[in-house]
Amino acid sequence: MSDLLARVRRQFNNRIGDVTLSLPFISFGVKPKDCEKQAAREIVIRLKDRRVLSAFECCDDCIDRAMASLKEIRAFLVDKQVELSDVQDGPLFLLTDAMVSGIRQFMTYRELLNRSPAAPPHPAFRDFHRPQDVRQGYFDGLELLRGHLSRCLGQVAVIAGMDAPQEGLLPNSQGPWQVEAYVEGPDQTTGE
Repeated sequence: MSDLLARVRRQFNNRIGDVTLSLPFISFGVKPKDCEKQAAREIVIRLKDRRVLSAFECCDDCIDRAMASLKEIRAFLVDKQVELSDVQDGPLFLLTDAMVSGIRQFMTYRELLNRSPAAPPHPAFRDFHRPQDVRQGYFDGLELLRGHLSRCLGQVAVIAGMDAPQEGLLPNSQGPWQVEAYVEGPDQTTGE
C-alpha cells in the first residue's frame, strides 16, 4: 500500500477535482473522465453483491469458495484495468490497483498459511481439514481484506457518482479506513 500512496502523492497532490477520494492517510481531489465513471458504475454493480464480501466463513469449504470468489474478483478487476489502460494515471485505475494489491497480498498470506502442516481430516468433520490456528488466520486475514475491498468499493462509488453500496456488504467493512491495518507492525524476527 505504501507504493500506492506514494503514487497518489505524486499524481494527485494539490489537485482540485470534482470529487474527493479518501485512502488511508490521505484525501485528494480528482476529476474522473467519463470512461472512468462508466467503468466505476460497472465495478460497483458487479461487486456489491459478491458473497465473499458479505458472508462469514465457518469451515474450510467456505474458505475454499471465498478464495475462488476472490480469484474471480481479481480477474474482473484486471480486465477493468486493461479496459482503462489509456487512463492508467487516473483515480479509478489507482483504486482497482489498490483492490488487486490487497487480494494479491492476501493470496501471499494464504500461501504462507498453507505451509503449516495440515491436520489429518477427521471423518466426522470433512469440512475442517486445516488446523484451527491456520483456519483462524484465514478468517482474520479475510476480515481485513473485506474491509479494504469494501472501503475501496465505496471510493469507486464516489467516482461513479453513486451512493456507496449499503446492501450486500458487511456493515463493519464500511465507514472510515482502519488505518491501523495499514501500518506495519513490529519485525517478527526481532520484535522491534
